[in-house]
Amino acid sequence: MTGTTQPVPVERVQLGVRMEKSMVKVLKGLAEFDGITLGQLLEKIVLHSFEPVPGEEGEMCASPHGKRALAAIADLKRIYGMSFDVHATRQFSSDGAEDGAPADPGDSAATE
Repeated sequence: MTGTTQPVPVERVQLGVRMEKSMVKVLKGLAEFDGITLGQLLEKIVLHSFEPVPGEEGEMCASPHGKRALAAIADLKRIYGMSFDVHATRQFSSDGAEDGAPADPGDSAATE
């Protein structure tokens, strides 16, 4: 075995999602920093989020970002005013609501 893996064929689909504005700016900046598309960056992040840290299953996942990228993320967050992180308590509006409108408490997707 040579240690190389064969590329896996994938079928990509277009999706429409709404995300917090400063977060999208940070993501676009990071994709540019990494020299990849926004879609490729999101796939990379999602795939890594599916990989648990051994012994910390359900508590931690692998990060796709190296030290240089993490420093760039910190700069991009500051530049674009992304002042929250994964542990922040935030209220998300439902897809149909206007920005800033309270989410429907019965909509579990609005709180995830």
